[in-house]
Amino acid sequence: MIVLDAEAVTSPDHGVSPADRTIDQLFESGFILLDKAPGPSSHQVSAWARDMIGLEKLGHGGTLDPFATGLLPLLSGKAMRLTGRILTHDKSYLAVLKIGREVEKAELEENMAKLTGKVYNVPPEISAVRVQVRTRKISRFEILDFDGTTVLTHIECEAGTYVRTMARDLGLLLDSPVELKELRRPSSGEFSLKQAVTMQQLADAYWLWKEKDDSSAIQRILHPVEDMLGGVPRIVIKDGAAAALSHGAPLLRPGVVSIPEDLGVGSEVLLVTIKGEAVALATLVQPSKVIPDMTQGEVAKPNCVLMKEDTYPRSWKKA
Repeated sequence: MIVLDAEAVTSPDHGVSPADRTIDQLFESGFILLDKAPGPSSHQVSAWARDMIGLEKLGHGGTLDPFATGLLPLLSGKAMRLTGRILTHDKSYLAVLKIGREVEKAELEENMAKLTGKVYNVPPEISAVRVQVRTRKISRFEILDFDGTTVLTHIECEAGTYVRTMARDLGLLLDSPVELKELRRPSSGEFSLKQAVTMQQLADAYWLWKEKDDSSAIQRILHPVEDMLGGVPRIVIKDGAAAALSHGAPLLRPGVVSIPEDLGVGSEVLLVTIKGEAVALATLVQPSKVIPDMTQGEVAKPNCVLMKEDTYPRSWKKA
């Protein structure tokens, strides 16, 4: 990091470190990692959670078919602005496939290998999207267990891949129908089922908080929006800059506290306060190497504001 103002401080009277947020503040901009059960659709699960908690809106990132299980991120408040980012995360799946005839393991492996790399992945007719020819990258399609007609597979793939389509295409290669019997999603991007809870656990945690004034469980379940952006380079900014940015203003050079080295023009960055609060995702308009020599001018333009307006007081006068 290049430190531009080592003496910059933050006011204790405004804002709060992500780790110190209240439950209500986390609901204003946070997310839950749910282990979806079979039966309901992703939309129904998010609606149940929304109504139970009493939120106006609660979105989900990454649709799972009703019969499928596994990781389903639920986003609340300002975090819903990052739904598109969650939807583009690479995914992993465990899939049980039933083959219409007995095959040798070598034959199965040979044909599964043909379905890795960049492959055509046309959505099935029952999907919610328009059926059209498209490609998706399949990084891994391997056998975990096999008995001649039933195979447990592990799949790592690009977002938007239809495993049902992979099963159909494998059947075409084997000249025998292949049916997708079970599907489970263990991970999405950097998140995994190790961090997820069931709907029952979420309901129990919410009840303990509301009825018994015990927030310990819901505190572990709710994650701050910053945890969703761990891989994005961070520019630390002053309180006054955070106030302006929350109203959509660009980041100016005097508002910068520190910046990562070797970032080029057009780089995506996360603007955070000295307390570590996400203010906005932004695009650099200057390379980081020239910013220390600047005294004024724009450094970055926000494209997704995440901080609530007036979290920090305005340091300018209204026109």
